[in-house]
Amino acid sequence: MIFADVIVDISVKSLDRPFQYIVPEEMIDDAVIGAMVIIPFGSGNRELKGYIIGLSGEAKFDVERTKAIKEIVKQGVVAESHLLSLAYWIKENYGSTMNDAIKAVLPVRREIKKKVSKTVYPCQTRSELEQTMQEFAKKHNQARVRVLQALLNQEDFEQGIPYERLKQEAGTTMAVLHGLEEKEIVSVTEERQYRNPVMRAGERDQQPVLNDQQRRIVDTVTGDYRQGIRKTYLIHGVTGSGKTEVYMGIIEKVIAEHKQVIVLIPEIALTFQTVSRFYRRFGERVSVMHSRLSQGEKFDQFERAKAGEIDIMIGPRSALFTPFEHLGLIVIDEEHEGAYKSDSVPKYHARETAIELAAMCNASVLLGSATPSVDAYYKAQRGEYKLFVLSNRAGESILPEIETVDLREELKCGNKSIFSRRLKKLMDERLANKEQIMLFLNRRGYVGFINCRECGHVIKCPHCDIALTAHNNGRLVCHYCGYSEPDKKLCPKCGSKYIGGFKVGTEKIEQAVRETFPAARVLRMDFDTTKGKEGHEKILEEFASGNADILVGTQMIVKGHDFPNVTLMGILLADLSLYSSDFRAQERTFELLTQAAGRAGRGTKRGNVIIQSYAPSHYSIQSAVKHDYEGFYEQEIMYRALMDYPPVSNLLTVTVSSKHEPLANDAIVWLLNAATKEIEKIYGGTDCEVPQVIGPSRAAVYKLNDIFSVLLFFKHKQYTVLTQIKDILEKYIREHEQDFKMVSVQFDFNQ
Repeated sequence: MIFADVIVDISVKSLDRPFQYIVPEEMIDDAVIGAMVIIPFGSGNRELKGYIIGLSGEAKFDVERTKAIKEIVKQGVVAESHLLSLAYWIKENYGSTMNDAIKAVLPVRREIKKKVSKTVYPCQTRSELEQTMQEFAKKHNQARVRVLQALLNQEDFEQGIPYERLKQEAGTTMAVLHGLEEKEIVSVTEERQYRNPVMRAGERDQQPVLNDQQRRIVDTVTGDYRQGIRKTYLIHGVTGSGKTEVYMGIIEKVIAEHKQVIVLIPEIALTFQTVSRFYRRFGERVSVMHSRLSQGEKFDQFERAKAGEIDIMIGPRSALFTPFEHLGLIVIDEEHEGAYKSDSVPKYHARETAIELAAMCNASVLLGSATPSVDAYYKAQRGEYKLFVLSNRAGESILPEIETVDLREELKCGNKSIFSRRLKKLMDERLANKEQIMLFLNRRGYVGFINCRECGHVIKCPHCDIALTAHNNGRLVCHYCGYSEPDKKLCPKCGSKYIGGFKVGTEKIEQAVRETFPAARVLRMDFDTTKGKEGHEKILEEFASGNADILVGTQMIVKGHDFPNVTLMGILLADLSLYSSDFRAQERTFELLTQAAGRAGRGTKRGNVIIQSYAPSHYSIQSAVKHDYEGFYEQEIMYRALMDYPPVSNLLTVTVSSKHEPLANDAIVWLLNAATKEIEKIYGGTDCEVPQVIGPSRAAVYKLNDIFSVLLFFKHKQYTVLTQIKDILEKYIREHEQDFKMVSVQFDFNQ
């Protein structure tokens, strides 16, 4: 007798354990690790879905009381064993239920009807079929006559006719064909067809000639690979340095070893251009996975991957969980992007998860960015990753010339427009020369920091060097230590009344562009204009084909796109991300400015970049102007070390949410007391570093959709210490389940 350990499809902590079921004899062949099953659950034997995570010949409980699996879902996506192992790792490291972790690694779970193509073939010779048709005609069976006539009209008679065409030409149905099949007059065959979301992208590209820096990286990584050495590599290459060509050079060698490759990109907006380049290089064995695909398309890509029909899968975060049997390489392009961090439970980071998956599959990991995350560069400096540098642009293009404009001076000169005088002058010139312009606003909406337009002063926390955030209750609050003070009507530095938050959006900028440059053809690219399935592709194709002069957009326009005719990038308000209530604000700003600047001058003409700011002397802006990543990193890592922020230290954030405000506030205090008690028990009387506890404090948005959220923070040099605290709190919640019935608790690391 075979028994299966099944994790039930219920995201409840008390049920976050496997339940044992008998595998009926007739299902033994289909009972594999990862299979989706239907099981009777609870006293009422209600039917639930679950996943097999273990098989054994030993019963853990009384066999007489052990229930049997009712059904194995054969059309469901069967998880590979390493994906289930990865789910367990995610559960342990990021704090979630096992079920939530499984749902993350199995983005396609429900049954999807397979798409098939049907072909109708004659079972008789041409003369026999003509005689049969005449007999049907005598009986006035016109439906059958039409089918046979369509077959006889085929030049290549024996090759049959596709059912869809036959249905159109003869107006037939499957019922008619089944009747003919029973009489052995025709046969109907079915062939599985996979939905392929990849658009054909032109002729195959020839392998380009790599420069010395590019070739050294390809040779080193592939040399390691051939020797069985698996590492994590970080490519720090300036914008336009040809990182993608390096990726493809390495990928070519890996797939030649009959291995498969996952290529992660941060956003759907990048898929069109990226997939096109890869398709032109590698052909039809390239596929794509992202949230805008239909369930049928997603299902088919996973099935193709399992069947070995795909060599390269491209997509955002969820593409990491492609069920490849022979995974050899994971590429994470623009690895610095915040989109690689999941914002829903489980809150895993794709970079760290990819490294763990690669270790399980004996694969390598290749990270690439013009602005590596401080976390990744820190690890490279410590020898955890191998670092490569691409210091020059590929081909004939050179880095753009970057200028800053002080918006305080513009205001003093009476210019209250969105466009500085310098930017407007350059825009006029580019439009006259038939060159393209990109205008970037680094937030779609607005952020909560308070800024003086007269002197540029930003109101910060006196304890954390983080901008205070305006709350609806008239208070300015620090979200890291809980400090608060009353909102300001006048600037505390210069006394100006021009103080407050910004409410500038892309729609307003588009309107201003049309008013200022009425002859210009303008496109806007943000969340609102890209909601459709092919929203990104349509806008990018329109701009790439030269049917627009100016593209206005948010972050999605500055990430990895290559438009040779763009010679001017205007960054309208650099400060929008600079002073957000996030310890990574300086890093995010430097990344965005550098990435945005990199869109200009990627052709043969040198580009110009204008950065408009109220704080042009800030080190993140000055470093971007000088294309000086190392200079930025040195200052930023000093700041992180001083404040004990990641990656120098580690940060655990505990978020407690509830529709009932008193419950949320009570629960966070219970967790604080439980953690404090255990920390004292473990570290009391020892010389070990004691975890730092901060809070409780209200979330940035305290009330959202009638749900109240409060925060608790823990800091420590060792990541394992924080996972231990997470485990302590999870145990406390399980033991006091009744108290947490109407409360949600989420854990997040280093965010």
